[in-house]
Amino acid sequence: MHNYSTQELALFRKLSTPAKIQDYLNSIPFHFCKNGDTCFSPREVMKHKTAHCTEGAIFAASALEFHGHKPLIMDLRSTYKPYDFDHVVAVFKIDGFFGAISKTNHAVLRYREPIYKTIRELAMSYFHEYFLDSGKKTLREYSDLLDLTYFDKKNCDRRESKEVLSRARRTWRTTEEDLFDIPVYLDDIKHHKILTQKQIKNLRLADKIEIEAGKITEYSS
Repeated sequence: MHNYSTQELALFRKLSTPAKIQDYLNSIPFHFCKNGDTCFSPREVMKHKTAHCTEGAIFAASALEFHGHKPLIMDLRSTYKPYDFDHVVAVFKIDGFFGAISKTNHAVLRYREPIYKTIRELAMSYFHEYFLDSGKKTLREYSDLLDLTYFDKKNCDRRESKEVLSRARRTWRTTEEDLFDIPVYLDDIKHHKILTQKQIKNLRLADKIEIEAGKITEYSS
């Protein structure tokens, strides 16, 4: 299935629920990319046993797909001035309600139970946790859901040379190459603003105790 190895299939079989997928991501260190930017495929995440948020989301989407879910990811877009990092999560749906799997090094922006009726509700659940050390709240937009099978279609649309057929067998799920085209495409798809300019102007800073709690990390860089 999708050219997964015997060992990879065995791991995926164990990760039979969104909660178990989240537990696996929590068990591996956060990827600080000390040797330069990366975007690991699910195979490379399992090989290196580390992931940053985008790598974790893509891995989680592939594990969800293995168990019958669509491989969906969503971008949470923050401010540029002052700059804050975007965050990417894998999204799943159970009994009509959305939840999310998240790889983060902080005590916030983590797993979401499948209790949200809409994608906007799910995205908004991250709003009050998304702030800088100054207390400024920075979440501004969320993306449409990106179904990663789109990248299978990209392979299928190409000329059927030996090189292309080889690449099609080693897709985003199993390639050893970085998947930089996925976050680039995710950044380009439609995003939805969550605040008006008046609301942004009137935002209150996070409390000092929230700011201190937000500095808690699992792994040191």
